[in-house]
Amino acid sequence: MVRAQNRFAAPRQASIPPEIRANIHVLLVAKHVFAGEGLHHEDGNHAVYHREIRAMLEDIGISLSLADSYEVLFDHPGCDFIFPLLNRGGFLNSEMLLPLLCTRLDIPFLGASPILRGLSDDKHLAKLEAKARGLPMAPWAIYRRGAPVLETDCPMAERMVIKPNASSASWGVRDASDWQGIARAVAAIHDEGHDAIVEPFLPGHDIEVPMMLSGGHPVLCPMFMNQQEDPWRLRTYAEKRDLTDCNGGYEMVLFDDPEWTNRIGQLARQMAKVFHPFDYGRFEFRINPETGELIFLETNLNCNLWSQKTFGWVSMQLGWTHAELIETILTESMHRQGMIDERTTLAA
Repeated sequence: MVRAQNRFAAPRQASIPPEIRANIHVLLVAKHVFAGEGLHHEDGNHAVYHREIRAMLEDIGISLSLADSYEVLFDHPGCDFIFPLLNRGGFLNSEMLLPLLCTRLDIPFLGASPILRGLSDDKHLAKLEAKARGLPMAPWAIYRRGAPVLETDCPMAERMVIKPNASSASWGVRDASDWQGIARAVAAIHDEGHDAIVEPFLPGHDIEVPMMLSGGHPVLCPMFMNQQEDPWRLRTYAEKRDLTDCNGGYEMVLFDDPEWTNRIGQLARQMAKVFHPFDYGRFEFRINPETGELIFLETNLNCNLWSQKTFGWVSMQLGWTHAELIETILTESMHRQGMIDERTTLAA
């Protein structure tokens, strides 16, 4: 891979000071932290991801405890810091529960506050924030479970995408070309216990804009494009979780066109103001090279940190190991929350 040119205010590398490392007790809460080898039959490569983070924290040399359920935080677990990776808990708005439990017990944790996590994971609310700040948007409709599902609210186009409003990795995504198909898809999502969001299908390629704290401020990292062979293809959850041999014909490539990155970077910084302070996250746009159209899609705080996903590619572009990236994110979070003072060990 060709390394990114110096067009990004790259984050500084940071490490946990030895005196903190020797005494801090971290609890990792992840659904598959005790999983054996291989993929999970439903969550796919998330099992590999959780095992990788566990091994990485063990290699850092901190005192580490493990849990795979929310119940571990119903009472104080006797730790100093929480690394929360139990997001999709099987119920609506589950992404907020671990941060809420940590806040209730007054234990510092990695990631944004509960209310900011909720704002990020609710695609409709995040879009409202983006629209209020003048980001380029496509029309959309939100159909909350239990509320009327009206055709008049739907911004009809030739092809529409319907998905859970808090979907991740294209989980539950569907498409339809008429209102009857949209209504059926919305009803199915409601039956599964989720709100539904509906929007026109946008041909093109996704632009991934990762950001992380550095010196207490959100900093842009190298951007990437999910370049698809067929810009009209709807990517699926099974593809993103490696549950199928078909990868959808896409490739992650460095996106380093200054004409676009300067503009996209400004837009991402506008959105970062909404969610600051957060420790790490990803802002997504859709670009259509044929028409020159750029559309903001969504915000993903506490996004996937697996070495084979966007932040793994970030570490390579920065010339860091993946472990150095994870430790930097941890160190910045601990510093932000007063666990590490200004004498933090920093590398150039």
